[in-house]
Amino acid sequence: MDFLKKLLVELQFSIIVPVYNRPQEIEELLASLTKQTYQKNFEIVIVEDGSENISKEIVDSYSKELSIKYFLKENTGAGASRNFGMQHATGNYFIIFDSDCLIPENYLVEVEKALTTNYTDAFGGADAAHESFTTVQKAINYSMTSFFTTGGIRGSKKAVDKFQPRSFNLGISKKAFEATKGFSKMKIGEDIDLTFRLWEHNFETQFIENAFVYHKRRSTFQQFFKQTFAFGNGRPFLNKKYPNTAKITYWFPSLFITSLFSAILFYMLGIKLFLGFFAIYFIVIFLDSLIKNKNLSVAFYSIITTLIQFFGYGLGFIKGLLTE
Repeated sequence: MDFLKKLLVELQFSIIVPVYNRPQEIEELLASLTKQTYQKNFEIVIVEDGSENISKEIVDSYSKELSIKYFLKENTGAGASRNFGMQHATGNYFIIFDSDCLIPENYLVEVEKALTTNYTDAFGGADAAHESFTTVQKAINYSMTSFFTTGGIRGSKKAVDKFQPRSFNLGISKKAFEATKGFSKMKIGEDIDLTFRLWEHNFETQFIENAFVYHKRRSTFQQFFKQTFAFGNGRPFLNKKYPNTAKITYWFPSLFITSLFSAILFYMLGIKLFLGFFAIYFIVIFLDSLIKNKNLSVAFYSIITTLIQFFGYGLGFIKGLLTE
């Protein structure tokens, strides 16, 4: 079956990037795309989502090096802008990036290699921290990808069962886009919602480990908390909409923060054992991050970002449960 698919599909990539008031990010993204080692043609579709600080001048400056289409439209949100970009693309396989990504030079080569070996109508990839990232950004990346925080589902193929691609690094065939109509009007969790609808239409997804991007994410603790809170807040709605996809692991951050508060309360009552378990956990986080990042500051901040991630997602999940 895979052999027949390979015969029928000649991959023509269209890269879709929605952007909102972030011309500097677009410049960095396009600069990284000029270094692709991929020898075949590919196009880039930039969709300006009602920005006041537009990127047209920067996009135009790369028009001789890259095949770029640029659209300026009214603000409708990232999901609708991605759909708009795919509707105006000429390729038969769409690759979606967030504007705050840097793309490794062998990205498209790795995607073509993986899809040629095992074709699926959608895929997702991991994210990593670029050497140019700030200490906080590297710590956030650690917390989002580590086995000790998220089970490593965003950074390792070994941790993936049935992968749910995320919109910062997502591929979808034109056939699958037309069948599912792309992203819904959801503001949070729209990529997971799309994955579930892909599965309902019997499209397969896969995790391509070597197709990673350098994802800047948020650059402050406050922004990271807001982001993770939104992720947690949206999950109960998805669980209700797709009950067969609900997992006990989605409760873990909420259980973590309630357990931590309980441990602190017991400590105040003279029972130190429970808080000791958390101390051991954070020592493990520190050491693991230190080994991976080889930086004491990043290792220390990884403890903070892990706490923020659990509190943000956990509190958001509780709020989502109460408001559903």
